[in-house]
Amino acid sequence: QVQLVESGGGLVQPGGSLRLSCAASGSIFSRSAMGWYRQAPGKQRELVATIFSGGSTNYADSLEGRFTISRDNAKNTVYLQMNSLKPEDTAVYYCKLGFNGMNYWGKGTLVTVSS
Repeated sequence: QVQLVESGGGLVQPGGSLRLSCAASGSIFSRSAMGWYRQAPGKQRELVATIFSGGSTNYADSLEGRFTISRDNAKNTVYLQMNSLKPEDTAVYYCKLGFNGMNYWGKGTLVTVSS
């Protein structure tokens, strides 16, 4: 069973930065696709960024290059560096591990962008 634990959320002022982390248990991390999603109040969960086992990445168009996803296979951890944060980035951020058609989710970490 895979467990994912997100951390790094919190309150940040507009224009600030945060780095989220997601630590995974188990032995399949390096062979898995990892994704960050977010869900704002009253909205559907949306994809933020994905990084595949080979290291290729993709991002939601709306981010305008402000976020960067990365992974450290030695630490079983995926990161999301978020810069130039805006109030509309306020959401619960979730990480997802995808492997062999199975998806595993963390419980999320809250990011609040407010002055």
